[in-house]
Amino acid sequence: MLSGIQHFAYCRRQWALIHIEQQWAENERTVDGQLFHNVAHDRDKIEKRGDLLITRGLHIKSAQLGMSGICDVVEFHRSADGISLFSYEGLWEPYPVEYKKGSPKTDGVDELQLCGQAICLEEMLLCRIPCGSLFYGEDRRRKKVRFTEQLRQKTYDMAKEMHDLWKKGYTPKVRPKKGCNACSLKEICVPKLGKTKTVETYIESNLSGG
Repeated sequence: MLSGIQHFAYCRRQWALIHIEQQWAENERTVDGQLFHNVAHDRDKIEKRGDLLITRGLHIKSAQLGMSGICDVVEFHRSADGISLFSYEGLWEPYPVEYKKGSPKTDGVDELQLCGQAICLEEMLLCRIPCGSLFYGEDRRRKKVRFTEQLRQKTYDMAKEMHDLWKKGYTPKVRPKKGCNACSLKEICVPKLGKTKTVETYIESNLSGG
């Protein structure tokens, strides 16, 4: 799932617990986030406002990434550099918009998910999408994201790493960090156990007198 790239970039173990082991638990943050996304999807599929078309809940996929998902919103702006759309006159330029409940992050995980959406749309529509936006519910503002070659390559690399772990069925070990306390999977993951010694380390330590 394309949405998993955000989980993966944030925490490999979190992604594996959800997508490989099929583990899930709700908390206030996940419920609020789901309700926020429902607002973006719970409207007419296509809305036209002059030189702007708005689609919601658009299903997308990419053979190159080996991923599929759903876009919160894809805007189509009338443009001479755009593509033709069935049943609509003129040319239209796609512009993906991903909704996030909180505030802008500094780790770049949201940008990776949005870039993945753009790559999917480019394959499906045979076009090039230079940028999109992240809409954050906390400040009710958009953050424009340019799909640079560096961001695109990072998205492809991330997708490959995800597929490698998926094929192995491997769940990475926990790497405790500040964000663990807010994770809905905290009781399943038990991050504190990652700080304990392994059996091998314990035996070696005692045999050496350490």
